[in-house]
Amino acid sequence: MADETQREGVAAAMRRINDAWLGGHVDDLAAMVHPDIVMVFPGFAGRAQGREGFLAGFRDFCENAIVHDFRLDDEQIDVAGETAVVSLRYVMLYERSGKRYRATGRDLWVFERDGPAWLAVWRTMLDLDENPA
Repeated sequence: MADETQREGVAAAMRRINDAWLGGHVDDLAAMVHPDIVMVFPGFAGRAQGREGFLAGFRDFCENAIVHDFRLDDEQIDVAGETAVVSLRYVMLYERSGKRYRATGRDLWVFERDGPAWLAVWRTMLDLDENPA
């Protein structure tokens, strides 16, 4: 089992990622993700590889949506060696094209230690449920 210092380092990396995109600072994510990061689309309906495509997805959302509420709970962090898995349940209320939506699900991230930093290398969203609010 990883010690609390490692788990806290991963938790801090996850907080920085969420703070960056929620604050509209998508370019700040570049330093937090591996150049070859893989994003697996919900339902495993496809995938994108590479930092630029990954950031483009966040950029599109941040430029076209207004987040009214974003809550996380049930954070689970597992660390084994140089790899960490973070799972978070989320609830988000957002507005896009003049319509409000409520999205819920589980965000699943894989991190790799790079020196003292933890870089995101893989992400998907599970149990996604999105409905008009």
